[in-house]
Amino acid sequence: MTEVNTPPSPGGWTRFVTARPRLSLLVALVLTALAVVAGSGVADRLGSGGWEDPAAESTYATKALERGFPDSQPNLLLLLDAGSASVDDPRVASKARALAGRLAAEKGVTGVGSYWQAPPAAAPALRAKDGHEALIAARLTGDEKQMGETLDRLAPELRGTHGPVEVRLGGQIAVRHEMQTIIQEDLTRAEIIALPVTLVLLVMVFGSAVAALLPLGIGIVAILGTNAILRGLTSFTDVSVFAMNLTTALGLGLAIDYALFIVRRFREELSEGADPATAIGTTLRTAGRTVLFSALTVAVSLAAMLLFPQYFLRSFAYAGIAVVLLAAAAALILLPAALILLGHRVDSLDLRRLFRRGDRRASTGSGERSTAWGRTATLVMRRAPFFALGTTAVLVLLGLPFLGVKFGTADDRQLPASAESHIVQQHIREGFPGTPGAGLEVLAEGRATETQYTAYKERIAELPGVLRVEGPLVKGDFAYFTVQPRGEAVDDGAQRLVGDLRATDAPFDTKVTGTAAVLVDTKHAIGERLPWALAFIAVVTLFLVFLLTGSLIVPLQAVALNALSLTAMFGAVVWVFQDGHLSGLLGFTSPGSIETTLPVIMFCVAFGLSMDYGVFLLSRIKEEYDRTGDHESAVRHGVERTGGLITAAAVILAVVMVAIGTSRVTNTKMLGLGIALAVLMDAMIVRSLLVPAVMRLTGRATWWAPAPLRRFHARFGVSEGGTVPADRHDTGGENSTKDTNTRTDTEGATAPGTEPGTAEGTAADTATDADRVPTRG
Repeated sequence: MTEVNTPPSPGGWTRFVTARPRLSLLVALVLTALAVVAGSGVADRLGSGGWEDPAAESTYATKALERGFPDSQPNLLLLLDAGSASVDDPRVASKARALAGRLAAEKGVTGVGSYWQAPPAAAPALRAKDGHEALIAARLTGDEKQMGETLDRLAPELRGTHGPVEVRLGGQIAVRHEMQTIIQEDLTRAEIIALPVTLVLLVMVFGSAVAALLPLGIGIVAILGTNAILRGLTSFTDVSVFAMNLTTALGLGLAIDYALFIVRRFREELSEGADPATAIGTTLRTAGRTVLFSALTVAVSLAAMLLFPQYFLRSFAYAGIAVVLLAAAAALILLPAALILLGHRVDSLDLRRLFRRGDRRASTGSGERSTAWGRTATLVMRRAPFFALGTTAVLVLLGLPFLGVKFGTADDRQLPASAESHIVQQHIREGFPGTPGAGLEVLAEGRATETQYTAYKERIAELPGVLRVEGPLVKGDFAYFTVQPRGEAVDDGAQRLVGDLRATDAPFDTKVTGTAAVLVDTKHAIGERLPWALAFIAVVTLFLVFLLTGSLIVPLQAVALNALSLTAMFGAVVWVFQDGHLSGLLGFTSPGSIETTLPVIMFCVAFGLSMDYGVFLLSRIKEEYDRTGDHESAVRHGVERTGGLITAAAVILAVVMVAIGTSRVTNTKMLGLGIALAVLMDAMIVRSLLVPAVMRLTGRATWWAPAPLRRFHARFGVSEGGTVPADRHDTGGENSTKDTNTRTDTEGATAPGTEPGTAEGTAADTATDADRVPTRG
């Protein structure tokens, strides 16, 4: 029996977001203005550190030394260059002592020492091998903000020519402060690059300038709102300045993704005859539900970084979760209100008409099928084994360089070669014995005799890889030794020396800190928590995809293929940034290692974005499969309907990430370019080739789930279509018609309103787009 399907009444959510669209937009405008005020100055409150584990031995020792022996932890180095003269020249020595005395008299400065004032045993470490350069070391006190303010105050007075010497500033605080300044400048430049290019691409995708401005507006709202949230978080916890890059990238990228999906579906409904209110209702029940699930999967991936103790990683979770949820909220609340008010005017200012002729439907990009994507899907499924094995082999091959990854710390080589602090540290690395300011410190706790200290010092000196040992400096029940490794501060030898020092017997408690010790502890903390983070991402993602599809196989496929899509990114990161290929073209100095926390960030962000596109594709495939029961036709239909959309979204997001990748800071460059590559590989290779090939190989078994899970999904699951058919009959594959204004009552069907159904399809209605809107025309 066939009957005309009556339009459903608007759901509660549709009524909520469209009841007073003008009021909704006005409230949004007010909240955005408040966010601008609340988020102002956020960059000045963000930190440039956070790589260390707060509970690690090295962190404890560092804080103890800062309290008990502040002079032992210099974080500011003044490199004095005497030109052709010797640093032992009386005029040079006199000026150097005067500069050191002047620095020691400044507020917020302690522990000033220099080559000209150091004990004889320590003096050689502060003098360059050629005798023309030497160092003044000091410690700036306070938190990161206070140290930065002190450096800003002192730098103009210290930097430059002072009689016979030229002074340049380096050291940990100078590196971090310069890095923070450059990141802020680069972020502004990235936004200036990304916004107009993104707008042009959106106009090319939509045709209409009005439609193109909507995603951009959603992105700006998400970014401004996240800045306000980060500003609030700085009152309670440390937040890294690097997180602002993620705010801009995801704010624009995901907001555009979500808005693309919703606006595209809205225009599709309008082109098929629906009035704006009905089109919004259908859009929210279909694309809106997909956007919500997509946002949850991305947020889950980012939330995994909260499991790590380093505030550098946690900051990316704060920024990422905030911007994802704000982008989704804006897309599901503000965008529908704007679309209700615009109606058919969403297609206004169709700029593509200036360049081509065509009918109204073609120029509006109303969502008609792309035959090119359909032909691609058909070809891939005909040769599914070839494409599945071939693309997998290529992705694995691209990821092989990651097997040679070496982990390190973020140092001055993150900065451009022209940065002052980079120049100073490079001079120290190349021209000074050992690495001044980057040795290992051993904190000794417990009263001991001079004989015991001497014996312990001798045992340290006998360890392989030790250049020299200085100390101890004793204060009450505490003492510390400085151990200078033979090689660089964080090379393999220095890391082995950390373990040797911690294993050396002593008649007192010892704690080891220093750059290499921090790296060892950071690697341990990440390695210990990484399995839990991966398990969290996998389990929650599997559950969310199951709720969307009702299948046990599809979630497993999604997680496996998403992980596989990241191999090219990780391989490229090692090949380019660790091994130094293309360093001249991209303008960076390779440190020979990858900062330890960065792969974690890149995995969480890229995996979330990959799931974002995966949810878009799977939801459309599931909707078609629920309607027809034809597996291959559903896969082809899903690729047809989303291939162009996903590719456009990926290209736009890649543009934003590449703009971030123009940063002069290597970590930021690596993050931007790496994720841009991952996004493009996922959209153009995995979604276009690997997913349809694998789904063709698994066939109808793709949608299998055991009976208990089918019952669970029937009660709690959702789908883009909102319903599941009474039986999954084959309607003829590519000849099946998507849009119909009828509903077929089949034997055994349940009553209308039954929850989305099981893998066998025991629910009532065959859901189509037209089923969810009034009869048209």
